[in-house]
Amino acid sequence: MLQLNFSGYNLESGTDEAGRGCLAGPVTAAAVILPPNFENKTLNDSKQLSEKARENLKPIIEEQAISFAITHLHPNEIDEINILNASMKGMQECILKLNQTPEFIIVDGNRMLNAKLGLKNTTGKQFSQEEIELLKSIPNQSIIKGDAKFLSIAAASVLAKTYRDEYMNKIHEEFPMYNWKKNKGYPTKEHREAIKKYGPTKYHRMSFRLLPDQLELF
Repeated sequence: MLQLNFSGYNLESGTDEAGRGCLAGPVTAAAVILPPNFENKTLNDSKQLSEKARENLKPIIEEQAISFAITHLHPNEIDEINILNASMKGMQECILKLNQTPEFIIVDGNRMLNAKLGLKNTTGKQFSQEEIELLKSIPNQSIIKGDAKFLSIAAASVLAKTYRDEYMNKIHEEFPMYNWKKNKGYPTKEHREAIKKYGPTKYHRMSFRLLPDQLELF
C-alpha cells in the first residue's frame, strides 16, 4: 500500500492533473484530503490502473475523503498561459475549492505548487490577492512520481483522470470523427489522421503541434 502521509499534518492535501499531453480537451486537476485512517491496497497512480479499477475507486475516494475538488482548464486558457502553467493553476484552483484549507500540500512532479501565482491571463479564473496570499501561506512539497508513492496524490490522479475521461466522452458525441471516447484527446495516429482530414475544433489546443508537419492553414 502507498504511504498515507508525508508531512505529519492531518489535513494534508495531495494534488495531481491529467491530460497534460493531449491535443484536445482540458487539462484536469484534482486535490484530495484523506482521513488519517484511510486505507486502500488497490489505489495507485491512475496510469497504473485499468479503467474499471479507476471507476471503482472514484466513489470510494469521494465518499471517504475529508474533502476533494476538481478543476478543468480549457484549451483557450492553456493556449494563453501554456500547458505547464495551466496544470499548476488547475491544482491551485482545486486547493481553493476544498471545503477545508489544508495544512500542507503534496504535489506530483518537480515544481512547487505556489511557484507562480496571479498570472495576468484574460480567460479563466482570476485569483484575488487574498487567494494568492492563502496559497502562499500553505507549505507544500513537490514529489517526483508522487502519484505512485502517496495515497492522496494517487487519489487526486484517479479523480483527475476519471473526471477528464467523462468530459472527453461527452464532447465525443459532438465530434465523433476524432474518437475522443477512445483516445481521450491524446496524439494517437487515428486522432492526428482525423485532424488532418477534418481540421481542428474548438476543443483543440492551437498552441500544440497538432500534426507532425503542421499545416499553415491552422
